[in-house]
Amino acid sequence: MKIVYMGTPDFSVGPLKALIEAGHTVTAVVTQPDKAKGRSGKLVSTPVKECAMEYGIPVLTPVKIKTAEAVAQLKEYEADVYVVAAFGQILSQEILDIPRYGCLNIHASLLPKYRGSAPIQWAILDGEEKTGVTIMQMDAGIDTGDMLLKREMVIADDETGGSLFDKLAVMGSELIVEALEKLEKGELTPKKQDDSLSCYAKMLTKAQGQINWNDEAVKIERLIRGLNPWPSAYTMLNGKTLKIWEAKVTEAESDGLPGTVSCVTKDSVCVNCGSGQLALISVQLEGKKRMQVKDFLLGNKIEKGDVIG
Repeated sequence: MKIVYMGTPDFSVGPLKALIEAGHTVTAVVTQPDKAKGRSGKLVSTPVKECAMEYGIPVLTPVKIKTAEAVAQLKEYEADVYVVAAFGQILSQEILDIPRYGCLNIHASLLPKYRGSAPIQWAILDGEEKTGVTIMQMDAGIDTGDMLLKREMVIADDETGGSLFDKLAVMGSELIVEALEKLEKGELTPKKQDDSLSCYAKMLTKAQGQINWNDEAVKIERLIRGLNPWPSAYTMLNGKTLKIWEAKVTEAESDGLPGTVSCVTKDSVCVNCGSGQLALISVQLEGKKRMQVKDFLLGNKIEKGDVIG
């Protein structure tokens, strides 16, 4: 099939490669414009743009995909279907109607649950036992189109936002190839979403990473995993930001005020929470590199009764 592919982050790279390797012709790739990065302000291309350039595929980078100019540009590239994976812009009905098979979206959740921009992380934050990928026929709403194909997976107890991101990217790559095969054969049966079962996975912000030690230990532990690697969970220690990269819920009950250190072992610092205790395993102090707590304690003094946060 001839495809116009729309995507931006790392998550979108795998499916693009999978479509090419499956023998489909990607006539153009649409992605977000280059962005300035770091103090130098050097413009950096999106991962999808870099991938497309490796394959010699024309790349479009409209600031706004809905403009008449951008739509006219799209129409210059022949396509049976548009495939979208974390593109970052909402498509107009005019665009959805261009290809004869419409637009298919690779969405990293089991729709109708977790519509929106951060379904991977919110599945962990909310303590879901499973998640997956849905191939959806796009409509003018936000992740509200008919479901075409689904695949699910169990969320591991130690799953992070980063590890789940990688797993679902692979799953999405496999599923979109399968979906296009079935589409050509007329073997896909669209299924309406039940709006009453939906929830919105809102965009993540750095402020969400601030740990509230009044929360239950299990909730804080999910926050740490879900926001790893970005935007990361953090607290304060002696006036400096302390990122928490790994922690475990202990069997002990809270024995002091939330945020106070309950005990210090050679490889962990146990902190009282609103309910239960959390053992900090891997941390990163402001201006320093990430390290295991056993190494952190060699250069930083923390004692029982100290307050974190």
